[in-house]
Amino acid sequence: MATSFSANSTNIATNKVTEGDSSYREESAMERSSRADEKKIGGAKVASLLLVNQALATLAFFGVGVNLVLFLTRVLGQDNVSAANNVSKWIGTVYMFSLIGAFLSDSYWGRYLTCTVFQLVFVLGLALSSLSSWRFLINPAGCGDGNTPCKPSSIGDDIFYLSIYLVAFGYGGHQPTLATFGADQYDEKNPKERSAKVAFFCYFYFALNVGSLFSNTVLVYYEDTGKWTMGFLVSLVSAVIAFLAFLLGTPRYRFVKPCGNPVMRVAQVFSAVVRKWKVAPAKAEELFEVEGSQSAIKGSRKIRHTDDFEFMDKAATIKDSEEQSSKNPWRLCTVTQVEEAKCVLRMLPVWLCTIIYSVVFTQMASLFVEQGDVMNSYIGSFHLPAASMSAFDICSVLVCTGIYRQILVPLAGKLSGNPKGLSELQRMGIGLIIGMFAMVASGATEIARLRRIIHGEKTSSLSIFWQIPQYVLVGASEVFMYVGQLEFFNGQAPDGIKSFGSSLCMASISLGNYVSSMLVNMVMIITARGQNKGWIPENLNTGHMDRFFFLLAGLAAFDFVLYLLCAKWYKNINVEDNDMEEQEHDDVNSKV
Repeated sequence: MATSFSANSTNIATNKVTEGDSSYREESAMERSSRADEKKIGGAKVASLLLVNQALATLAFFGVGVNLVLFLTRVLGQDNVSAANNVSKWIGTVYMFSLIGAFLSDSYWGRYLTCTVFQLVFVLGLALSSLSSWRFLINPAGCGDGNTPCKPSSIGDDIFYLSIYLVAFGYGGHQPTLATFGADQYDEKNPKERSAKVAFFCYFYFALNVGSLFSNTVLVYYEDTGKWTMGFLVSLVSAVIAFLAFLLGTPRYRFVKPCGNPVMRVAQVFSAVVRKWKVAPAKAEELFEVEGSQSAIKGSRKIRHTDDFEFMDKAATIKDSEEQSSKNPWRLCTVTQVEEAKCVLRMLPVWLCTIIYSVVFTQMASLFVEQGDVMNSYIGSFHLPAASMSAFDICSVLVCTGIYRQILVPLAGKLSGNPKGLSELQRMGIGLIIGMFAMVASGATEIARLRRIIHGEKTSSLSIFWQIPQYVLVGASEVFMYVGQLEFFNGQAPDGIKSFGSSLCMASISLGNYVSSMLVNMVMIITARGQNKGWIPENLNTGHMDRFFFLLAGLAAFDFVLYLLCAKWYKNINVEDNDMEEQEHDDVNSKV
C-alpha cells in the first residue's frame, strides 16, 4: 500500500518521517489516541448515573413540552393552528440544536464538557419559564384552566419565549452527547461490556419514557387545572437534581477526547476530489494510507476501503511524489478520511427516510392533544392516553432488553441467519409501518368523534379512551424506530463523529416537526377556501382532521417503499480492530 505522511491539520495527527533509498518510510508518532486516552473505570454502574440524568432531564423537558400547545392557547390566547405550528417549530428547534451539541462534542469540547455546558443552559431556561409564568403570565391566579382566560403581559411573552428556546438549546445539545457519553463507558474489547453497550441504548430510551410518564400523569394534571407555575417549578427542580447526578459520576467516568473538526475533514476530501477530477481513481491497494495500526485522524480507528462512491477515491489517489510529500490534506487524504466521508453519504438516504416518521410522531404533541381536548374525559385529564403510551413504551423497552434479547433474537437469528436477530434497519422499518397504522387509527378515531358531536358545543361525547390505540401504536413504533436509530447511527458512525451519529436521530425529529408545520399550513391554504373552514379549523367540529391523519398515513406508506430501497442499498462500516486501547494500557490516566 502506498504511504506518505499526513496533513498539517488541527484534526489530523502529526507524523514523523524518515527518508531512505529515495522513498519515504513513515513512523507514526501520533499523540496518545483520544479513544484510548481514557480513564479505565466507566462500566455499567457509572453509566447508570447517566440513565438517572436522562430520566430526570426528560421529566423536566416534557414538563414544559407536553402541555405547551395548551399553554399557548389557554394562557397566551393563540388559535389551534398557530399553537400547533409553534409547538412543531419549537420541538424542531430542540432537536436541531442536537447537531450543534454533537459538533462541539466531536470537534472541540468532548462529551463531558458539552453535557455540562448545555445542562446549565437547560436549567437557566427552566428557571426563566418558572419566573415568567409566576410573575407575568398567570394573571389572574388560577387562569389557564380552560375556563378562566389569562391576561398576560407582553414582557411576559418575550421572557417565556426566550426561556423555552433556552430549554430547547440546552436539552437538544445535551441529548445526543449524553447517549454517546454513556456508550463510552463500555469497553468494546470486553465481550460482556460490548453486549452491555448495545443494551444501554434500550435502557437509555427506557429512562426517557420513565421521565415522560411522570410528566404525562402528575405534572400534566396540575398544569391542566391552571397550576402552570407549579409544573414549571417541578421541572426546574428535576433538572437541577439531574445535573447533580451527572456531576456525581465525574471521578469515575471514562473520558474520550475530541477528534477534531469533522466538517473540515469532509471538506478536505471533496476539495481533493475536485482538484483531481480528471485523475482516474487508483486501485484499492494503491490508495494512500498511513502505516501502522492507528489512523491519521486522532483517536479514530482505520476504516477499510469500500468500492461504492468510487469517484471519492480520487482524494486518496497519489498523483505524484511532490503531492505525496506536500503535507497538504486539501490535495491528498488517507483512505480512512475518505471512508469517513463515504460513511456520512451512506447514512444520509436512510436518515432522510426517517423524517416522515418524525412527522407522524410529532402529532402526539400537537394534534393528538387538541383532539383529546375536545373529547369526553371521565377523570378530568385528557393526557391519560399519552400516559398509557409512555407506560407501553416502558414495557416495550423492558421486553426489548429482556425477552427480546433472550428469546426473540435467537429465534429471529435462526429464521434470518443473522445471529443478532432483527437488525437496526429492520426494526426501523417495522417502526415506520406501525407509525402508518397509528395515523390510520387516529383518523378513524376522529371520524367517530365527529359523528358524536354535542350540538352547540366544541366537544364530542366520544370517550377519551378511544385515543388509546393511536397512542399505543405511536409508542410501539417509537421503540422500534428510535431505539433502532440510536443503535444504527451511533454504531455506523466513524469514531471521529460518534456524537454526530447520535444527533442524526434527533435531527430527524427536528426536521419532522418543521415538515409537519409546513404540511399543516399547506393543507389549510388549500382546504380553507370560501365557506370551507379547512381541515384543521379553530373549531375542530367544523373541520376534517381525519383527512389530515389519512394523508400522513399515505405519506408514510410511500416513504416505507423508499426506505426499503435505501436499506437494501446500504453497506455497513468496516473498521479495523487495531487494539488501540491495549497499546496504551499502562498510562491512561487522563483528565477532563
